[in-house]
Amino acid sequence: MISTLFNGIMKLALEGRIKALDHMASNPIESQLAVFNELISKASKTKWGVDFGYESISSYEDYARRVPVSSYEDIFPLIERTMKGEENVLWPTKISWFAKSSGTTNSRSKFIPVSPEALEDNHFKGGKDMISLYVKNRPNSKSFLGKGLVIGGSRSINHLDGKTQYGDVSAVLMANLPIWAQYVRVPSFKTALMEHWEEKIEKMARETMDRNVTSITGVPTWTTVLLQRILELKGKESIIEVWPNLEIFSHGAVSFEPYRPLFERLIGAPIYYLENYNASEGYFAIQDQEHDHGMMLLLDHGIFYEFLPTSGSESSQKPVPLHEVKEGVNYAVIISTNSGLWRYNLGDTVKFTSTDPYRVIISGRTKHFINAFGEELMIDNAENAVSKACKETGASITNYTAAPVYLDMGKRGGHEWVIEFNRQPDTKEKFGRVLDETLKALNSDYDAKREKDIALAPPKISVVPRDTFYKWMKSRGKLGGQNKVPRLSNSREYVDEILGFSN
Repeated sequence: MISTLFNGIMKLALEGRIKALDHMASNPIESQLAVFNELISKASKTKWGVDFGYESISSYEDYARRVPVSSYEDIFPLIERTMKGEENVLWPTKISWFAKSSGTTNSRSKFIPVSPEALEDNHFKGGKDMISLYVKNRPNSKSFLGKGLVIGGSRSINHLDGKTQYGDVSAVLMANLPIWAQYVRVPSFKTALMEHWEEKIEKMARETMDRNVTSITGVPTWTTVLLQRILELKGKESIIEVWPNLEIFSHGAVSFEPYRPLFERLIGAPIYYLENYNASEGYFAIQDQEHDHGMMLLLDHGIFYEFLPTSGSESSQKPVPLHEVKEGVNYAVIISTNSGLWRYNLGDTVKFTSTDPYRVIISGRTKHFINAFGEELMIDNAENAVSKACKETGASITNYTAAPVYLDMGKRGGHEWVIEFNRQPDTKEKFGRVLDETLKALNSDYDAKREKDIALAPPKISVVPRDTFYKWMKSRGKLGGQNKVPRLSNSREYVDEILGFSN
């Protein structure tokens, strides 16, 4: 009875968010202008704001002229001062939390400031909007009758200042959740923030396997590990036998398509798959329609966006505001946030699939691609090709990565794909052929280099045993949370290390 009442109250409470989202989608440029003006006004007395004359900035054009595009390395000295307890450096309110990013493009961790405003007006607001959009699309949902399984990271105490804490962004959010949100989620707070991932998986599995779980939120890679352990403990063939009321899996951080066959097999029944675009730096977009290609950009959530064209005839060194973007162009994402990141290059690239409303897909990373031979292979090419190769060969994968095979005396260059299959393809040769053909169809530069095998050899497929990627990630101290396997790299460092673990 209490659960039924709570389900009704929650659905009623979310109706206001639907109206706000509809207003945002109908007034995108006005929404961004309001965010821009608020950010500039609030930060005008900070060290950063004083240095760049925020008090006299009256337009976006002023802002773009005065403030340079920044990388993490550019602003780290100011972040470090904030971590040591100095106030009013990048943002006026006191910052006590930092989201630790694993950093997929290099081994150095990043510490992203998370202000009180970012918690409330970005991350938590985005979470409410995700639930609201789901309920809008599934009005008969009974998800609040059960518990939401949240698979997050771990929390640590920042040694620079006893009052400042850091952890994976998921852990930071869990540590600050309101009481009502704690009520609807599992596992326990203590278990959710455990630091040792292997212990945590076991504890999470045992804590949740006999609960009425109706929704799951997590990174696909680590969610599969937990689900498979639950099936082992329960002796079941599918998750729907364990949680018969499961309705939705909310995912992000990596492309879901290569994982979809594995999830459908693990779960054993149709459920709603909902994609989010969130990161340590903010909550950016949500899939607003079940079968639409793209995620709706959140434009009134404390983040001002700019987009830097990265390829083709559109390529330039000048970011453009939202109203100047075009569909199909590859853009690097530049953000200014209510945590004090100013014209910050996020490191992600996106493409717009729609400008009414503004919807994006993640197309890659600015430093996460293969271009050893002029092929400009981006992540979206790789994810689509792997997904099609799986579909046409009956395969499903656990993980993969790819890197160049560099030219040698009498040998052509090429790409080596290291793949861990959950279900093997019909043949490795067919998988490689479909992968290659799809990449040619998707990427004209790759196709040109593969012409008659002159510049690039066909892809080399190296299959590794189960748990190889898990062992490799464990060896690097990067199990769980937001940690991700680098998909593409111009260096063979990752590929050679992983192959070493398979021997």
